[in-house]
Amino acid sequence: MVVSTAESTRHRRSLSISARTNIFGWSFVAPFALVFIAFLAAPLAYAFWLSLNTRTLTKGVVFTGLDNYARAFTDEAFLSGVLWVVGFSAVLIPVQMLVSLAAALVIDALATKLASFSRLMIFIPYAIPVVIGALMWGFLYSPRFGPIAEIAAIFNIDAPYLLDPQWVFFGLMNIVTWQWAGYYMIIIYAALRGIDPAVYEAAKIDGANAWQIALRIKVPMISSAMVLILVFALIGTLQFFTEPQVLRAIAQGSIDASFTPNMYAFSLAFSYDQINYASAISFALGLFVVIGSYLFMFFTRKKSGLNS
Repeated sequence: MVVSTAESTRHRRSLSISARTNIFGWSFVAPFALVFIAFLAAPLAYAFWLSLNTRTLTKGVVFTGLDNYARAFTDEAFLSGVLWVVGFSAVLIPVQMLVSLAAALVIDALATKLASFSRLMIFIPYAIPVVIGALMWGFLYSPRFGPIAEIAAIFNIDAPYLLDPQWVFFGLMNIVTWQWAGYYMIIIYAALRGIDPAVYEAAKIDGANAWQIALRIKVPMISSAMVLILVFALIGTLQFFTEPQVLRAIAQGSIDASFTPNMYAFSLAFSYDQINYASAISFALGLFVVIGSYLFMFFTRKKSGLNS
């Protein structure tokens, strides 16, 4: 009986400790959970509910189920915007990755104060707000008083206006690359610094030169970081919005309201008061993003070791 009472006391004590631990754990999680629910989960749920309804002139807001989604997937403006950002991603992301990887490899090979300064200079564009960066590039692209036009005038040539219809693709690609390459470079550089230097020493003993070490040792060993960056870039590019929206006013008709899916949804909601359909467009775009990210992760999981 004494043994049974002692075991019961220890059991209750352990339960009490476990309960206190759970309370402390939930107290740390609760602030984030409240913010997450209030500013992400609840707005998403409300937006999804809006996408299932339609506002009419005679009956007001009525539940229409998936009608808005059926309309979205047959909307030429939406589908053309999706195709544009997919093509933009196919060209932009490899360029971003090459620039970021080259910068990270060069800085990793340097062991001087110049490396720290270069790393800071390459990263600074990411610290500049996107709106300010887009306005700055709009000034640089200006055919009247921009420095690009003035430099071209010195050589008696006409500089291409990179916001014209035939150049806007490359003009926007330059802006996004400038904005994000530094951020991706920092991630790649951090992965490079995590490699054991003994690997490089062994490669040098075997006769490998700097190019061989970079391409055959460093790049394969940071493949997981590269795939992570590619996923970030894919998700961000498919949701392209800020730069074209800011530059739309000076792009001389090159950028319209349906230039990208996010711009189309924004225009529908705030210019044409079609909030319900705009919500459906947003969730339809989200579906494309999820499918695209999943397919990319699926086809690269073995190469990057993500399935381990």
